[in-house]
Amino acid sequence: MEYSINTKKSKRLFKRAQKVLPGGVSHNLRFSSPYPIYIKEAYGGKFRDADGNEFIDYWDGHSGLILGHNPPEIVKALRRAVPKGTHWGLVNKNEVELAELVCEIVPCAEMVRFCCSGTEATMYAVRLARGFTGKKVILKAQGGWHGSNHDLSVAVTPPYDMEESMGLLPDITRYTKAFPVNDLDAVRKLVDENRNDFAGIIIEPVVTSGGGVACKPEFLQGLREITRETGAVLIFDEVITGFRLAPGGGQEYFGITPDLCTMGKNLCAGMPIGAVAGRRDIMELASPQHSSVKNERVFMGGGTYSANPLSMIAGKIALTIYRDRKDEIYPVLERRAARLRKGIEEAMGDCGINAMAQGISSLFIVLFPYEKGIQLTSTLDVFTKTDMFKNMEFQFRMLNHGIYLVHGGGCLCTEHSDADIDQTIEATAEVAKEMV
Repeated sequence: MEYSINTKKSKRLFKRAQKVLPGGVSHNLRFSSPYPIYIKEAYGGKFRDADGNEFIDYWDGHSGLILGHNPPEIVKALRRAVPKGTHWGLVNKNEVELAELVCEIVPCAEMVRFCCSGTEATMYAVRLARGFTGKKVILKAQGGWHGSNHDLSVAVTPPYDMEESMGLLPDITRYTKAFPVNDLDAVRKLVDENRNDFAGIIIEPVVTSGGGVACKPEFLQGLREITRETGAVLIFDEVITGFRLAPGGGQEYFGITPDLCTMGKNLCAGMPIGAVAGRRDIMELASPQHSSVKNERVFMGGGTYSANPLSMIAGKIALTIYRDRKDEIYPVLERRAARLRKGIEEAMGDCGINAMAQGISSLFIVLFPYEKGIQLTSTLDVFTKTDMFKNMEFQFRMLNHGIYLVHGGGCLCTEHSDADIDQTIEATAEVAKEMV
């Protein structure tokens, strides 16, 4: 009742949207029942909706705004750049300079190819792995979301043995196979079963769409050893973890260097972007100079808006900030996120609610295990050992207290203050009383 009273304009907009947009949205994650909040403006770590309500924003632009909404340095540069052209469709100096920064900062990056989205980046990374090895089978984690490209639309949501969508080709699981996160034995079994046709492994260092389960360092190291032994390609999907866990992403944070990685989101601080980076001998297969015979090179179109000048300019500034201010940015984010996770658990515990605020670095998600002391080491654990309905209830009730979450969690940006953390913990305490 309180929600519908406070969000009348959002409700009216949703009724209009349903007539022209499937489900009233352009991305399923933006839908929430009974209807989503419609945003009007954003600033720093907050946004204001169509009804004038202010929210602390932990969705953070799909986790792509580690510097917050509208970073002043980037806004200033874009204002100067727009009159010179918003889309050129030609190579430009900004593209070269951003690529040089990526290769300087990201451990695996010897070359980089820009595209327009994380979905495209993972599609191209898998294609490169198959082209480089001459083999077809790709292994991915259960619960791993790598965008909506066909090759990787397997075992994203439970039940993992069911087709992920209508419209997918029926033989997709012939060449894309899923394993439980943090289970090296399961990976080795799949490798053995497909040894003659094993092209590579793609993994998110933190499986955010599967309940925020972080890969154990020894698991990632095991994947690195397996791919080296077999000559397969190890791909880190760093669309979310890239530049968020550290300037060099999850590979820097965990100290394990893959052969390829995909990036997006924080790469250009809120501007549209995708990228594949990695070993020179693999990346050069995408070069138009590699071969004049089309089946001797890897086709990577990149998209009409690849290396868009505005995205490239934003990316140069963002990466320079991550690199030059890393000692200011990352320790503060880690400290505030740790305090937030602890405060949420304690506020829930004070009301007798068993809650777990899971996450690493600036990432967090609030889950409600059925039993105390449970360890959630795989994505299936999240869906079978926690109350997902209570997770949704928590998220919805936090909205009424001015806190915007997705899947009951989100991430911090540099514009989230200690006062914001205090306010969020206080809101959690009120919500806990409502949930008892």
